[in-house]
Amino acid sequence: MSVASHLQELRRKHDSLSNTVLWEQRQPATDTLKIATLKRQKLRLKEEINRLSRI
Repeated sequence: MSVASHLQELRRKHDSLSNTVLWEQRQPATDTLKIATLKRQKLRLKEEINRLSRI
């Protein structure tokens, strides 16, 4: 897998997590632990995207 295609996949996953976080936050019975976990996953992806973008 090339770096460009890997970055594209990471960005797709990041966008998907963003949508999931928004959806979870709009639910009446918000699971704050789940949201925090999703946000940590998003942050890890963003850090990986930034790291690979510098190469």
